[in-house]
Amino acid sequence: MFHKSSQGKHWIFLSEDDVEKKRFMANQKFRNNTLESGKPAVSESKFLERHEEDVLFRHYEKRMVDFCNAFKPVMPKSVVGTAIMYFRRFYLNNSIMEYHPRIIMLTCAYLSCKVDEFNVSSTQFVGNLLQETPAGQEMVLEQILEFELLLIQQLNFHLVVHNPYRPMEGLLIDLKTRYPTLENPESLRKNADDFLTQAAMTDAGLLFPPSQIALTAILNSASRAGLSMESYLNECLRLKEDKETLSKMYDSMRQMKTLLRKYELPNAEEVNAYKKKLERIHAEFSSSSNKRKRGYEDDGHVSKEPRLTEEEWTDEDLV
Repeated sequence: MFHKSSQGKHWIFLSEDDVEKKRFMANQKFRNNTLESGKPAVSESKFLERHEEDVLFRHYEKRMVDFCNAFKPVMPKSVVGTAIMYFRRFYLNNSIMEYHPRIIMLTCAYLSCKVDEFNVSSTQFVGNLLQETPAGQEMVLEQILEFELLLIQQLNFHLVVHNPYRPMEGLLIDLKTRYPTLENPESLRKNADDFLTQAAMTDAGLLFPPSQIALTAILNSASRAGLSMESYLNECLRLKEDKETLSKMYDSMRQMKTLLRKYELPNAEEVNAYKKKLERIHAEFSSSSNKRKRGYEDDGHVSKEPRLTEEEWTDEDLV
């Protein structure tokens, strides 16, 4: 089923290099378009480098996850996972210099609620911007609704995301019913859940099928508990009969674990410096007619030009 899905056909890439190449091309596209626009005083030094974009991407992705985890009513893990995947897919083909991640991340979370049928109203959604006034919340909602179609288009209308949470539940059930050697499969859940949470913040979902991510989470949890699952792989999953598949699976697992080990939260000083640079880019290279499309204002906040009185919101409104 997964391999016939839009995710399996269009959003799983062969290597980390392939994923990075797309991000590099998005960065270059913005640079080239801006340089060719004929705007005065444009120089390469004003743009964000790829590693600088990556720092800001990880910062805003973490802010989005914090917003989702603090959401009331409690947001299901699958909805959070879908929002993260939308965010990662969007910035494969777009630079954060083109579209500000502050509004894109909220649009991703809002769209994931609708697609995964997490029944909250638009008013409830922006009501979770706890530091914002009701008038400010309505302004943010207007922006989210403006960006929603853009997000859907940039996702190529591929809105169904297969997360690894359901396959993990299936594996736990399989362990309970077909693998009596393991006395308490539920003991693996906590560490496996933690693994999936960490994996979602990496490119694992762009490189591996969700079932493989789930199996790696289970096996990693078992390994941490000092349990051997080799007989389960060989006998229950019958991988012993297919040595090539077993070898590829172990390679994928090692790659996944490497991705998790390499992931680091961005340095606060770097984030603050690059955010200032990002705001300058948006202020300088976008005309007044399309500022709202970029999700920012001259003073570094998201634009709120519509019907209501001007009011500012910042990253702190997501706390």
